[in-house]
This record gives sequence, structure tokens and C-alpha cells, in this order.
Amino acid sequence: MATLSRIGLTLLITLFACCGELAQTPLPEKITPEQLIAKHLDSIGPAEKREAVRSRIISGTSFVEFLTVPKGQAVGRAVLASEPTRHLIGLSFNNPVYPKEGFGFNGNSFIAAFVTPGVRSSLGSFLMQHDLIFKQGLMGGTLSSAWVLQNLQGKNPTLSYAGLKKIDKRMLHELKYSPRGSDLQVSLYFDEVTFQHVRTEYRRLIPAETGDRSYGNVTARESRYKLIEEFSDFKPEQGLTLPHKYKIEFSADTQSGTFQADWTLTLTTFAFNEKIDPAAYNFDEAPR
Repeated sequence: MATLSRIGLTLLITLFACCGELAQTPLPEKITPEQLIAKHLDSIGPAEKREAVRSRIISGTSFVEFLTVPKGQAVGRAVLASEPTRHLIGLSFNNPVYPKEGFGFNGNSFIAAFVTPGVRSSLGSFLMQHDLIFKQGLMGGTLSSAWVLQNLQGKNPTLSYAGLKKIDKRMLHELKYSPRGSDLQVSLYFDEVTFQHVRTEYRRLIPAETGDRSYGNVTARESRYKLIEEFSDFKPEQGLTLPHKYKIEFSADTQSGTFQADWTLTLTTFAFNEKIDPAAYNFDEAPR
């Protein structure tokens, strides 16, 4: 009995010790969207440094991989240019089938350039349908001078803090961003400790059509679209801490089939406050 008592006492002490450790572990702090955004902006750099940078021209290499049939890869160049109300992303590839990709917002209208004459990519078509992604300054994250969290005036989204979420073995703060007049679901994710913006997810679900159908035995199905931006390899650039790796993942599962592709940009050259020709945002080869 004495032996059992000692064992029981040992277990009891161990249990209390574990409970004590759990009690001392701080629970995630419930913060407001405003507090989260303030901490995030501080992670980019001091306010005076952020405000001093009015334009950015960022360049590097690009790599695209098409993951659905027809599969393929291509390498090329990338350039991002931006001002507080304008933003473009341009990609070029040494590939005759997929030579380029271009997205630009000139302050009034958004355009996705044709990949080949008269033809837009699946990603370009999605962005044309959801041009608020560029118009509100979401695309490109902190790489852009038009980044929405630096320029919330006039956007009027509904913001809600959704707590910590585990993604790819990392705990990230989730901020839900609901644009007015749109059913696009947008979530912004920030590092648990540094509050750097590391990910944005866009999702769109279109329910299957109901009622009479004129296409015989073809069964209607819902359409799902998902666009993910990932940002990593943060380094200082003239007083600002910015990502040097930018990945775009896009997938579509629709009545006409499935599509999935990834674009990876490795950014090496950052130039601030240089003059940008306003015509650059229009992509002249595309109709306005």
C-alpha cells in the first residue's frame, strides 16, 4: 500500500506541475483589427520611412509551372511598379505559347493584358472579373506602394480579426477582409510574432445552376476559384523590410474543367521614388 501511495503521490505531483505549466502559458491575445494593422505597419518600417517612399520599381526573375494538362514550365523576368494609387505586375517568359503576363491598374481602370492576341490567361480572366483585387490595393501585398493597409481611406471594407490559424506548420494571425458589394472571400495572414504580412487567400464559390437545363445529360456543378499569394525572405531595403520572394498560386475547378498553376518571383532589385510613366499601367497591347 505504501508503494502504491508513493506512486499515486508522484503522479499527483506531476499532474499539478503540468497544470502549473499550462496555467503559465499565455493564451493568444485577442486583438482588434486596428491593433493588428498598426503592428503590421510597424513591421514594414517607421511611419516616416513608409511615407517617404512614394513609388517603387522592383525587378527579378520569374518561374511559372502549370500543374494541370497541358503541363509545362517557363522561366523569365518580373517587374512590379507602383505608386499610392497605381500598380502593375509584368512577367515575361521565353516561351512562344506563354510569352507574358501583365496586370495593371492606372488609378481608374484595371486591365489584364492578352497573353497571346485576343487570349487572356485563366489568372488574367479571374482578375478581370474581380478587379477590386487590384483596385483596392490587395495584390502584391507590402511590395506595392498601393498596399491597402497603408491606404484604407475610401476602401471601406469590413474587417474582422479571426484569431490564430495554423497554416503549413505556422501560427498566423488571420484578418478577414470583406469588400463591399462583392462575394469574394479574402483573408490576410500575418506572422504570429513579427506581424509581417505573409499570405493572402481569395476564394470564390459559384453555386451550380438550378432549374431547367438545355444541355441534355450534362450535370451542372459548382465552380470554385482560389488565388493565394505568399510572401517570404524578408530583408531590409532602404529602411523598409520587404519580402524578396513572392509566390502566386491559382486554381479553378469549373464546369469546363480544372486549372492550376504557380508563379514564383525572386526579387533582387528595389528602386524607390523614381518616376514611372503613367502609360506603363495601361498595357497598350490590351484594349481599354
